This record gives sequence, C-alpha cells and structure tokens, in this order.
Amino acid sequence: MATARLDIRLDEEIKAKAEKASALLGLKSLTEYVVRLMDEDATHVIKEHESIVVSADVFGQFVTACDKAKAPNSALVEAVQFTKEQGIK
Repeated sequence: MATARLDIRLDEEIKAKAEKASALLGLKSLTEYVVRLMDEDATHVIKEHESIVVSADVFGQFVTACDKAKAPNSALVEAVQFTKEQGIK
C-alpha cells in the first residue's frame, strides 16, 4: 500500500489530457496513470545514468587494455581507499 504523498499543480489542459489517457488505458484513476508514468520514466532515467553500453569491438579493446595493465600505483590504491572511507560508490 502506498504511503507517500505528492501534491502537484498543473495546467487544466494537461490534467484533462492525462485523464483522457488514463481512461483510454483503462486505468482506475489519474493517480494510477501518473504513478505508472513516473515509475516507468524514473526507471528509464536511472538506467540511462547508471549504465554504459559500448559496441563489441570497443569492449574487446577495453578487455585487452585491462589484460595488459600493470598493477595499480600507490595513488590509485589511495584513491580507492579514500572513496571507500567516504562512502562513495
């Protein structure tokens, strides 16, 4: 059961269009429509900002570079430790 509340003000025309869209989709309420849109859009935005997609050849070059990489120097090791201490993910 949802417990959080969101109050918004919007243009009457936008509200009317959203109500029509909600009805056309057979949803129970405008709230259900808005929640559905927010969830879908939020999922998309988060995915876009938290993932990287590269072509197979670029990924292959990356893996090759990783395989050839030397052990991390002290500055890199310290940077990793600092991010862990600061809670940076």
